Amino acid sequence: MVSLEYLRQFKIGPFAIFDTVISYLGVLILSPILSWLFSKMHLKITTVSWLWFTLPISVLFHIVFHQSTPLMKILTDPNPPQFYIALAILLVMVYLGIKKIKWLE
Repeated sequence: MVSLEYLRQFKIGPFAIFDTVISYLGVLILSPILSWLFSKMHLKITTVSWLWFTLPISVLFHIVFHQSTPLMKILTDPNPPQFYIALAILLVMVYLGIKKIKWLE
């Protein structure tokens, strides 16, 4: 049996590939349900938008539940190069996700 620690040892920089892939697969699987729920509030949010929102939403959850991850360490320590790059990437992801949202009538 493959352990979780073994799966998390594969990284790109400080970020575990396994955690990122599982997050995006989870959102991909849940996006039809999430889109249906938001359609009740007259919002059409596509699967692509949910995929753009995955990383920013996960950052919010990590802040709320006080979880420490490499990305959270970068975002909570405003070290000029890494902090601003990470913040810019998150803001672009939010913008690209919001850009595809439509109001339903």
